[in-house]
Amino acid sequence: MKKESKIYIAGYKGLVGSAIKRKLEEKGYNNLLYTDLRDFDLQDQAAVSAFFKKERPEYAFLAAAKVGGIWANKTYPAEFIYSNLSIEVNVIHAAYKHGLKKLLFLGSSCIYPRLAPQPMKEEHLLTSPLEPTNEAYAIAKIAGLKMCRYYNEQYGTNYISVMPTNLYGPNDNYDLQSSHVLPALIRKFHEAKIENKPSVELWGTGSPRREFLYVDDLADAVVFLMENHDYNDIGEIINIGIGKDVTIKELAETVRETVGFKGELVWDASKPDGTPRKLLDVSRLSALGWKAKIPLKEGIKKTYDAYLKEIREK
Repeated sequence: MKKESKIYIAGYKGLVGSAIKRKLEEKGYNNLLYTDLRDFDLQDQAAVSAFFKKERPEYAFLAAAKVGGIWANKTYPAEFIYSNLSIEVNVIHAAYKHGLKKLLFLGSSCIYPRLAPQPMKEEHLLTSPLEPTNEAYAIAKIAGLKMCRYYNEQYGTNYISVMPTNLYGPNDNYDLQSSHVLPALIRKFHEAKIENKPSVELWGTGSPRREFLYVDDLADAVVFLMENHDYNDIGEIINIGIGKDVTIKELAETVRETVGFKGELVWDASKPDGTPRKLLDVSRLSALGWKAKIPLKEGIKKTYDAYLKEIREK
């Protein structure tokens, strides 16, 4: 990519898209293109095709997606599979039809089997059943990465698919009904601190292990891959993570300490835990020359500061 290359960021307002935009701007890319629902809906095939035909982007980051935590995935599986399949099919096909040079597709570590060996390697994909609570989302993401692969094989395109671990950072979703675990913890502890609550109730047992990557590290990784590597040397998918995990209990304690909440944690074991463990094997990415830089404690502090700024500005 050249600094003046026309680069489209699909989903630029979200957690991932906004971080990619920040990273590209930081590196001097000056011809960025982005859209939101006021322009058109990425689920509208005709609108997406018309946009690519008119604007002719050279590169694209496909970060747009319908995402959420366990509750949202369990409650709205039809919406998760429809929305994500529609976005992927429309953008990837329009990219091919209108001559895009290179595309990066953002997947998710939930594509891997529920009981995959740990840490999860790229070759563990589709080796056993998925986690039921987010199966609809996972199947949509698997379809997206397979679409990239098959377009590469049949049409000679250069579409790369990355599988990030759990992400967090500025511009996250803090809605308690649809958010992921880390932003939900930040909001719960902050509100409990403000209201002087004696305790906070949390879902599950706290025993599952999860890996968390600060979103600016993710943005750095995907720009690194777009600048330096093609589908032929990456293969079907490549993991992006930090290579370390923590229990949800350990995560909750770190967030509580960062926020400054002094009350108790009450675990509701009747609520689902989800997959027992999700840790990515990041050795392939490390071998290409990229490693995460921001440790979890520092990342949580940056995220909480961003959350405080966000609520002050509302």
